[in-house]
Amino acid sequence: MLIVQFALGCLLIGLTVIVHGLILDRFILAMNRNKQRLIPNIERISTKSFLMVATVLVVFLSHIIQIWIWAGFYLAFDILPDLESALYFSTSAFTTVGFGDVYLDQDWRLISSFEAANGFILFGWSTAFIFEVMNRAYK
Repeated sequence: MLIVQFALGCLLIGLTVIVHGLILDRFILAMNRNKQRLIPNIERISTKSFLMVATVLVVFLSHIIQIWIWAGFYLAFDILPDLESALYFSTSAFTTVGFGDVYLDQDWRLISSFEAANGFILFGWSTAFIFEVMNRAYK
């Protein structure tokens, strides 16, 4: 069972990294397409605020999608009984909060550490991304 968890964990991590990368890439492309409208107004505080709010919301949406991917896995493999439990557990694990009131059976508990590591890495990537957008906006 250890090898199965390792393989599935790696597959899910790969999938969420691809999703995260695609969403951030599409956001950057959209920003670059609208650069001509943004640059003349970037000195205005409302434009910077809008840019930062949009950036944070896109990053947040990306994490929500990734949490749903993990929750879908828990449901597909019948690891957790219902959608609410799967989403709650996935959110708790992905954000590394780990409440412990919903937990996986011993046969599957290692996979939760993969999700926690996945969330930890992707939140770090998101922080760097938000910082870079902010850095460019305030140059």
